Amino acid sequence: MDKRRTRFWAWPEELAQSGILGINRRNVSYILENNPRSLYPRVDNKLLTKQICAEHGIPMPETYAVLGRHRDCVRFAKLIGDRAEFIIKPASGAAGRGILVISHHNGESYFTPGGREISWSDLRYHLSTILSGLYSLGGQEDKVIVEQRIVSHPMIMSMAVEGTPDIRVVIYRGVPAMAMIRLPTCQSGGRANLHQGAVAAAIDLATGLTFGGVREDRAITQHPDTKQPIAGMQIPHWRELLDVAMRTSDALGMGYVGVDFMIDADMGPVVLEANARPGLAIQLANRQGILPKLQAIDVLTPEQLAGERRWEHLADPNGTPGEVPLRVLAQG
Repeated sequence: MDKRRTRFWAWPEELAQSGILGINRRNVSYILENNPRSLYPRVDNKLLTKQICAEHGIPMPETYAVLGRHRDCVRFAKLIGDRAEFIIKPASGAAGRGILVISHHNGESYFTPGGREISWSDLRYHLSTILSGLYSLGGQEDKVIVEQRIVSHPMIMSMAVEGTPDIRVVIYRGVPAMAMIRLPTCQSGGRANLHQGAVAAAIDLATGLTFGGVREDRAITQHPDTKQPIAGMQIPHWRELLDVAMRTSDALGMGYVGVDFMIDADMGPVVLEANARPGLAIQLANRQGILPKLQAIDVLTPEQLAGERRWEHLADPNGTPGEVPLRVLAQG
């Protein structure tokens, strides 16, 4: 047996040395300490997130309609008018659940980007399940948001299939701490969801260049479907995206938040949503722990955390990506 092969487990001391942030420490030391509970509605309710972003000039997809009652469903066709494509999402959903992308429709037939046909009766049922709270946090009654479908930048789309890639930036105390791009695959059904088989690649905060690459807890070097290399892609509008991420964190008042983006071909970076409880899989994509970066931000003075000074702190305190066993990171 070749003892040099990659391990997919690690001893506790190895995790500590690698700066891995676990879920308990994340919850106690970062989420509870930096995100006042009273502010959670700002991110848990996407309608409120949209309102706050609009007040601060932060770009988000245009809202076409909001359905708040079951009888609104019968007016759906009238509400969307002649718009050929749009996205349906729950106002209080999480983890991408309940989101439906429509690329075109013909009469009472609606079609996803992958070509799946959805009848009007099935679509109406989906709207009703959203309103009933099937996808909402806590199972409470919800609202349906019908919004603009973002046309992703061609450079980004060249790396994925079917669906649209998205980018997550974790912001701590107003400073970007870690970033990744999530790329849909055939296995993920066009969804940028890592738990369903999508690919994640890390993004170097200082340059906007991708590196690393992971899928289903395993390191990869190319997209499984397009065969495009994972590393070395320059994310377009990168500095603008980071600027919008920091402004979003400021507007929401959250000290530890994940901001999700798409990069529109014409509009540039557009905020999709924010998350007060960003997951830890971003460490998988970066192949290193986020803790050293968070600790480096903690020692900064208020002056260093203000305004343009924040740009000075984007470099990785570890210098280069680590080689932490991915299986353990996934369990974190």
